[in-house]
Formats: sequence, structure tokens, C-alpha cells
Amino acid sequence: MENIKELQQDIIDIYGNKTRVKVRGLLIRDHSEVLLIKHLTIGENKFYYAPPGGGIDFGESAEESLIREFYEETGLRVKIKKFLFTHEYLSPPFHEVELFFEIEETGGKLKLGKDPEMESDNQIIEEVKFWNISEIQKKDAGLFHNIFRLGKTDTELLNLKGYFLQKGNI
Repeated sequence: MENIKELQQDIIDIYGNKTRVKVRGLLIRDHSEVLLIKHLTIGENKFYYAPPGGGIDFGESAEESLIREFYEETGLRVKIKKFLFTHEYLSPPFHEVELFFEIEETGGKLKLGKDPEMESDNQIIEEVKFWNISEIQKKDAGLFHNIFRLGKTDTELLNLKGYFLQKGNI
């Protein structure tokens, strides 16, 4: 792997300085655990945890994109249960409009996947695991996607509706 400064510059070159439309899926098991991906990134912490998902490719529907992204990142096959909410992240050099869906697992085997936009020896996906939602609340909020500040239980997360704007990292 390249050194961290080169990796961070690659992240900015690939994902930064443009508006990206993304999809993310909430896969919650046993009403207490949510599947999260540990992504290497720029910023103070150098990583953060977020639900699986990614950018929508041209000509691909949001649902098709989420099913593809979920498989690439986790090895799991999923189906869409319902659309939940929109989350916009605006902190230059990043600007992302994320569409969140509740999803259901239909097959596959959980494994550490890859980000196809990054070189195979320079991956930013470092871990894939189910996190207890109550444990997330005890950790540094800056290490997790902003939605865990908006919903602190599985019920609250799955009942988020509307549009949420996050400017900056807090």
C-alpha cells in the first residue's frame, strides 16, 4: 500500500471536488446490530465507519447500484425493502448526496470486499462487521457516519424520514 499521504491524495483525486450521488443500505440484524464498513479516508481520524454503499453509475438505478455496491463491499446479496431518507454531506473537498434504504439479506457470505475505483494494492475498505448499535453510541461520534447521531436505536434509524444536511465533520 502507498503511504497515507499518497492514499489520501488518491481519495481526493477520485472522490473529491465534485458532487456525488450515492446509495447506502441499512442491514440491521436482531434489532441490535448494523452492518458497517471501515473506510480509510482523509481528516483527523484517517478512517470512519459507514453503512455499505457507494456511487451510482451512469445509467444505473439507485436500487441496482445499492445491490451491486453491497455485493462488492460485503459479499452479501440483498434486496431493497424501502427507501428511508436523504443525507447530504458537504465538507470540501467532498460533497455527497446519499440515498438511504432499508435492505434485507438474501444470500452470499460476509467477507471483506473491494472498492473497484481504487487499485487492488491501495484499497480503502479495511473492515466489514456488524456493530451493536448501543455500542456505537458509546464511541467517538466522529468515527461513525452522521446518521448515528440522528438515530440512536434500530427503530429510530429505520424511522428517519426526509432530508438531513451535514456540513463539516461535526
